Amino acid sequence: MSLFKKFFGSSNDSSDDEKDSEHNVSSVDNTPIDELFTLNFKKNGGKFLYCENLNEVKTLFEDILTENDWFESDVMCYEPKLYSLLDENKLNYGSTANPKFILASCECLIADEGSILFSSNQIKQHKPHELPANIVIVATTSQIKESKSDAMSYVTKHYNKNYPTNITTIKYFEKAKVEDFLSYGSAAKNLYLLLLEDL
Repeated sequence: MSLFKKFFGSSNDSSDDEKDSEHNVSSVDNTPIDELFTLNFKKNGGKFLYCENLNEVKTLFEDILTENDWFESDVMCYEPKLYSLLDENKLNYGSTANPKFILASCECLIADEGSILFSSNQIKQHKPHELPANIVIVATTSQIKESKSDAMSYVTKHYNKNYPTNITTIKYFEKAKVEDFLSYGSAAKNLYLLLLEDL
C-alpha cells in the first residue's frame, strides 16, 4: 500500500480495506515509529501539521488561529517557553476563566496508540476532561516513542528523581461514532499537533 493511500485513504471497497487493516496489523513491527504515530494519531481524529523549522511553527499556529477565529482570545498556557507564540498574536494567557484553547508541549508522543503523554509540567493538576475542548500541541519528532512503557521509561530517565505528577494521556481527538468500553469516560478533544522536525 502506498504512503499516499495510507495517509489519505483510497476508494477501495470494504474487503480491500479489511485486507489493508490486516496487513497494517501484521506489519506494525516494520513500520517506522514516526509513520506509525502519524497513522494512529490521524485515525484517532487528530490534526497533524508537520513543521521543518520554527518559522513554519509560527506560520501554522497563525493559520490555526485564523481558521478558528481565536485571535485576541483567552488561552490556557503554563509554559513560559511558549509565551512568545501567544504574545506575537495578542493572546491573553493570564488568569482566564473560560479559555478558547490550551497551548502546550507534551512529554512524549506514543506511536502504537497515536496518543499524547502529558504531565503537570504542561497541564498542572487538570484532568483531561477539565481542559478546554480545543488543544494545540507543539512537539518534536524526537519525542515520539514506540509505546507507553517506552514513554514512561523516557520520563523516568529524563527527570531522574524530580518526577512530574499528573502523568496522563489523551487519545481520542473526536467524538467516537460508536461508543465502546475503550472510549467510555474519555473526553474527546479537538487537537492540533504542530510537529517540529529535530532529528
